[in-house]
Amino acid sequence: MPNKKQKYFLKKLFGLFSVVRGYNILVVVIAQYLASVYIFAHDKPVKNVLFDLNLLMLVLASSATIAAGYIINNFYDSEKDLINRPHKTMLDRLVSQNTKLSFYFVLNFLAIIFASYVSFKAVVFFSLYIFAIWFYSHRLKKMPMTGNIVSAILTVTPFFAIFIYYKNFETVIFIHALFLFLLVSMREVTKDLENIKGDLALNYRTVPVVYGERLSKLMLTIVALLTIITALVLVFYFQVGRMYYYFYASVILMLLFVLLLWKSKTKTHYLLLHNTLKFIILAGVFSITLIDIDLVLNRI
Repeated sequence: MPNKKQKYFLKKLFGLFSVVRGYNILVVVIAQYLASVYIFAHDKPVKNVLFDLNLLMLVLASSATIAAGYIINNFYDSEKDLINRPHKTMLDRLVSQNTKLSFYFVLNFLAIIFASYVSFKAVVFFSLYIFAIWFYSHRLKKMPMTGNIVSAILTVTPFFAIFIYYKNFETVIFIHALFLFLLVSMREVTKDLENIKGDLALNYRTVPVVYGERLSKLMLTIVALLTIITALVLVFYFQVGRMYYYFYASVILMLLFVLLLWKSKTKTHYLLLHNTLKFIILAGVFSITLIDIDLVLNRI
């Protein structure tokens, strides 16, 4: 049986895992590798992609930067999260602010070390990425529209690093990126609707706070329609293999999302919509494998 010190250590470890949202980082790592195999480097043997040390270093640099980003975001949002997510915040507070900041600097340093293995350009890229995340958390997050757009851009940035590395400029990649960007943008505004209580209390100038719930819903509806159009463009104009099942399912879920959105009034309703978008994004990660199963089997 673990003693009190071991239990306390385990609690702090879980608290730190909660702060850096380790489950989200794991999904990003999987998504980066799947996107590399099936999209960015689809013309290369799978073994060459999976055992590419440069790719590994870029993935590690991305993971360290994202983890550091979650820490600094948690640092600035601690009061708001106490209102919006009291249970998670109590777990996060098992880790002191000093410990969080120490990990923040260590993770950013590791990100630069990992990037330096690839190239000086990678170091510059991740240095700018680290600064952009800090600037967003410190200044831009409280700005309506700007904060949402920047957050969505920062979310897809790790994939941009892989995109630059493989120098694959096929149009289909940009359309996939647009689809993901629109989904993430919707998630950000939906999250603001879900957290409106804490944002109002601490004067966060989010879209729902500044423009109201009705206009926020109208904006979400427009973006949802753009997401549907993007999904249909991918199905009808590009080779996406069996992934068309995912895009058709996404279209149906988007239509249900819009229908439920206009009926939503409480935090629970918005939480359901938020989780729906998270499910679509997560399902999209694993649906990448449907693009061309036979081709990948031949490349192993």
